[in-house]
Amino acid sequence: MSESVPVRCPACRRAHHYTAPSYRCVCGARVVPALDRHGSATAVSHESWEEGWVTLRCAACGRGDQWPRPELGCPCGILLRVPMAETAGAAKTATRPERPRSRFRPVTIHTARDAVTATAVYLRWLGYRDIRRADQRPPSGIGLAARGLVAQVDPTARPASPRDVECLWLTAMTESADCVYFSLAGYADEAHTRAETLGVPLFVLALTGTPQPVNGPADELDATGA
Repeated sequence: MSESVPVRCPACRRAHHYTAPSYRCVCGARVVPALDRHGSATAVSHESWEEGWVTLRCAACGRGDQWPRPELGCPCGILLRVPMAETAGAAKTATRPERPRSRFRPVTIHTARDAVTATAVYLRWLGYRDIRRADQRPPSGIGLAARGLVAQVDPTARPASPRDVECLWLTAMTESADCVYFSLAGYADEAHTRAETLGVPLFVLALTGTPQPVNGPADELDATGA
């Protein structure tokens, strides 16, 4: 069960209550960050991809995965990092795993970073491991990589083009990996046609945080997982 802890902004001294989110391990169990009730929140002066994630270990199956680090936005404009108990990998005991695969728990999208987080959570739900920022930056959007997979997240208001799909496919080919595209604004008609030819799964990111498959390869991936 998620816990709520008091959090005070060091800049404006405003008091908040933060409730830790729960995530689903691929085994079906819930993983919840363990928070330090007596620690002090720190202001985030510079956001970086690496510092925005923390490794949590599932108490049910022992698997360690990266999840968004507990953070809270203060109305004064400061982003607060909520202190965690013990080590960076601390997590509360997971509940009993559910079988078959559990229902996907989306992350609501408000910002470009939310779009990336929602995609990473969905890929973990599919069963991909070791999700991280891709070494090779795509021509547009943000690249993610997992074991055997290259993914592209496009959080802009421009529909993805055939060239975007082709570039992702070529990147995956050079790395001997599968690929998948996530777009907030959808795809041009030619991009759909090209993706079908190349076998690239296409998803549209709904603002609710649930990726919607929009072609055959995506339907298959959503149904079967990694």
